[in-house]
Amino acid sequence: MDGVLVLDKPGGITSHDAVNRLRRITGERSIGHLGTLDPMATGVLPMLLGRMTRLAQFYLHCEKEYEGEIRLGFATDTYDATGEPTGSSNQVNCSEVQIREVAERFVGVIEQTPPSYSAKKIAGVPAYKLARKKQTVELKPVKVEIKQFEIAGVQGDRVAFRAQVASGTYLRSLAHDLGQQLGVGGHLARLRRTAVGEFKIEDACRLEDLECKGEGSAPSLMSDNEYYVKSTMDQYLRHPRTLLPGFPSVTAPPEALPRLLNGNSVNLPEFSSAKLVKVFRNQTELVAIVQRVAGSLFQPKVVLGSAQEQPVEMVQPR
Repeated sequence: MDGVLVLDKPGGITSHDAVNRLRRITGERSIGHLGTLDPMATGVLPMLLGRMTRLAQFYLHCEKEYEGEIRLGFATDTYDATGEPTGSSNQVNCSEVQIREVAERFVGVIEQTPPSYSAKKIAGVPAYKLARKKQTVELKPVKVEIKQFEIAGVQGDRVAFRAQVASGTYLRSLAHDLGQQLGVGGHLARLRRTAVGEFKIEDACRLEDLECKGEGSAPSLMSDNEYYVKSTMDQYLRHPRTLLPGFPSVTAPPEALPRLLNGNSVNLPEFSSAKLVKVFRNQTELVAIVQRVAGSLFQPKVVLGSAQEQPVEMVQPR
């Protein structure tokens, strides 16, 4: 099964758990996700299925959007609500104006230290494994970009926020650092991711939506479950032409397809400044991402289709 869907990850499971559940539902073994979400976090987790996993390289630097809540008064060892307090509680007398002023300091390109309980590696070992053994974890600050850090409201020791960040930013560290600069400590109490690149929470489905048993009779060559999974997935798979919206789309001339699908360079309609172009066999089958060599000559960077295949309709246009 080839396609891309937007999953609304529930709290309490890892991103890898979500991948495994989707594998069981679809029977597709080749599945990857775009951007790990911590177990406590919910929201947008784009899933790439089958040959679409080859598109992951084009999403490495996409922006992410979040909404959540920070609790002031004490820090934790994990920088979130799942951890243990690292000190005594402090009384919170910060005004909303003061919190907003401090939050503004984080907007832009800043240096941020990842949490000790993170997948960052120290001498080849993930930091969280060392932290769980109570070993000293020293991670170096890295440059990240926070494009928006908006305080949506303050109620007692709870601070609601919205954020838009570049890839590699830890929202747990942002919550921790805000508490530090306010002088009262703080940690991430709740987090929901609302967007990853072009994938929005409005387009997301739940695992339960895919797992529920459907009604109606299945074609004789399919089991009831296989029929339901296919019809259900068709509802949620993103139309391929909506993927990577920054890349122009072109339908390949029939004579160019054999060369293209065998990894050879081809001439395509020229785009004034596009370096990368999506190539379709028809209106719905994405077969390659190609890179400009010169003029109208393009070389395949990723091939998703096969020269031996007949044209197929992967999903129905919305």
